[in-house]
Order: sequence, then C-alpha cells, then structure tokens
Amino acid sequence: MTVLVKLTGLTKSFGTAVAVHPLDLEILAGDFIAILGPSGCGKTTLLRMLGGFETPTAGRIEIAGKDVTRIGPEKRPTNMVFQGYGLFPHMNVRQNVAYGLKLQRTAGAEARRRVDEILQLVHLEELADRPVQKLSGGQQQRVALARALVMRPAVLLLDEPLGALDLKLRKAMQVELRRIHRSLGGTFVFVTHDQEEALGLANRIAVMEAGRIVQEGGPEEIYRRPATRFVSTFIGDANLLEGRREGGVVELAGGGRFASPGRDGTVNVMIRPEAMFVDPAGQIAGRLLDTVFLGAFTKLQLRLADGSEIAVHLPGIGGGALPEIGAEIRVGWQEGDVRCLDGA
Repeated sequence: MTVLVKLTGLTKSFGTAVAVHPLDLEILAGDFIAILGPSGCGKTTLLRMLGGFETPTAGRIEIAGKDVTRIGPEKRPTNMVFQGYGLFPHMNVRQNVAYGLKLQRTAGAEARRRVDEILQLVHLEELADRPVQKLSGGQQQRVALARALVMRPAVLLLDEPLGALDLKLRKAMQVELRRIHRSLGGTFVFVTHDQEEALGLANRIAVMEAGRIVQEGGPEEIYRRPATRFVSTFIGDANLLEGRREGGVVELAGGGRFASPGRDGTVNVMIRPEAMFVDPAGQIAGRLLDTVFLGAFTKLQLRLADGSEIAVHLPGIGGGALPEIGAEIRVGWQEGDVRCLDGA
C-alpha cells in the first residue's frame, strides 16, 4: 500500500507546555485510522496540525509526497469535520453542501452533479431543500460529512464528529461512516476518546497518552496484545494482576502460577474478563463478591487472596447455575489469552 501521509518528528508546544511530543506516523492510502486517547492527550492538536489549523513547533508533514508543514488549510488536500458541525443555519442542506464548491468557483452543472452524488451517498437526497435547523442531530452530522466529502479531499479529518449524538444514533452513524468509507475508498483520520468506537470503525488505531503515540496497529492487535499497562486498561476491560517471573514461571501475588518465558522480575499480568472461565482446575481461586446479569454476559466479581479483585464475564446464553455469593471458586484461562507486561 502507498504511504499517503507521513509525519516525521512532529511536535507542538504551547509555551512551556508540550501538547505533542516528537512523533512519527505513516498513514496509508485507504486507511481508516483512529487516533484514540483520553481528553488532553494531544489527539485533537495532532489532527489540527494535519489539517493546517495549528503550526507544528518542529517536524514535518507530507501528504502524497509533498511537504505541507507550513501550508494553510485552504491549500491542503484535506478537509475537516468538527464535532460542532459548523453548518450555516440560514442555508438549506444543498446550499451547505455546495458552499465549498461555490468558493472554488466550480462550474454550475459540475457542482450540481457532485452535490447530487454526495447527497445520495449520505442518504440526504430527499432532504436537499430542507433548512438545516429542521434536521435531526444525525442528519446534521451527515450534512457536515457531505460538505467535506464533496470537495474530494485526499484525507478526511474527523474530530469526534459523533460525540454530540446519543448512543443509539452514534451507533447508527458508525455504520454509515463505515459504509461511506467503503464506497469512496478514501483515507479517513478519526479522533475519538471512545475505545468501542475506535475498535468498530478503524482498520488501524494509534493510541495516544500524554502527547505520545504509545501503540499503533490493527484493532485486534491493540486489544489482544497491548504494549503497556495504559493501553490494556484504556482499550476495553482488563484484569491486571501483580506477579513475579523467575525461571520462566510467573507467581501471582493473589495465588496461582503459570509458565511464561521472559526476563526475571516484576510483571503485570493482563487477562480480559471474557477470556476467563470457571474451572475447578483453574489457575487462581477467589471468593465471589457479586454477580450481575448484563444481557450478553454475566459479570462475576471475585476477590483474590491478596485482596485484589478481578471480573469474569460468562456468556449470557446457555449458562446454568451460578455459584452462591461468598463461595470460593477457581477460574482459569487459555495460554494464549494472558499477556505479561514486563516491569509495567
């Protein structure tokens, strides 16, 4: 695949505060990449530098082989969709979508054809003449998308565009975004703090912590093989157990042991709750504190011998009788479902 966007040593400081530490990142043509992290980690600043709305303190931004580091947003092959949409309230849907083409002086017939095509793509063709104030939140979000896409950017930048929607509408719009991306075959860079959204939308995820990209890879890799303690807890639910490895065997502080190659020393052991199961021959024992039925699964909360607590998610279908509260039970996991984070 062709590298479309290349960031080299990209840095941004505001006075003495460093928002983005020097980072390198390559984005391939056709990627749907999520920049994921908590509030204040620098992800929006990174996106704004990509779009030309912030000037880097140091480093280089290349798009399609061209250095655009010091070029303004109006001259970049990018377009940005903001969380607040930024629609013109005095215009209808068609006028909002056509606004950029008008500024570009695109010929009338060509502009109408492109607007009609993009309205059809986002399923708004029947609302073309409706004032934007009379649209739902999801419809307004699609107008904002259409206005950006009609300009045919090489890279579409999305700054938490689903953040203002309720849960049901947000999930529906995730489906729409995936469909639009497949239809266009374009390159999308999506900023979000919602790990479920990132897993559901992106083919690649870059996780940011305190201004740094701490891990980058496919959704399954990020989820199953987190590189750090932060990534393991930020992406999905995770049980973190303290242990010590000696001679290829990890002894857990809460009881239990298992084989694990690697250097001797302190380790944090990460196991996803859904990867654990009740088993009389399981690796660790704990006292059952609570059970909660959550539809797709039942959550068991256990306290281990060292006082730490873990969660076990049992499938919600075909379960059978659960242990009584206060009972001591053993739980286990498959060898490939445990990850040791050395020295973390």
